Amino acid sequence: MSPQPNLLSPNTSQASAANKSHRQEPSWLRRSELILRVLVRLYIGLILVVLPWTHFWADNRFFIYFAPVARFTVSGPFRGFISGLGLLNIWIAITDAVFHKEP
Repeated sequence: MSPQPNLLSPNTSQASAANKSHRQEPSWLRRSELILRVLVRLYIGLILVVLPWTHFWADNRFFIYFAPVARFTVSGPFRGFISGLGLLNIWIAITDAVFHKEP
């Protein structure tokens, strides 16, 4: 049986890796991606901080049909945990915006 031919020679893979490293996206695309990422994280964080303490959380239809889940989710520690996740998300967004370095 003859060996299979080498379809990717070492020189070809090195050349393609070099071409990928020279290609960079435009700066406006990197900045817009950063802004979008920070805004989405801030928005989700604010929702997670505020939502557990509103009537939308306690009067949820899902919680009406599943009583054990409702008792667990309306407890103070669980609401605080969800709000803590929201604060963590806001913290990550702010740190990402402040300490971002342009390549």
